[in-house]
Amino acid sequence: MKERLIFVITTMVSVTLCLVVLSMVGVLLFGLFNEKVDNNKIFELIGPAFQMIIGGFIGLLAGIKLNEPEK
Repeated sequence: MKERLIFVITTMVSVTLCLVVLSMVGVLLFGLFNEKVDNNKIFELIGPAFQMIIGGFIGLLAGIKLNEPEK
């Protein structure tokens, strides 16, 4: 039961992380090639948010894996 819960949580976090990364990369590419947007402002806005999201999800995945019992 606990192993299945760990698997489900790990899968949900991984899928969410992938979707967030793909959407942020898409927005970044759209902003970089749009003439109306200042490129320097894009990096100021997305950089810290991107680092926080990635760090949080990686920390959660590492915590789950470290807390997993040995087989």
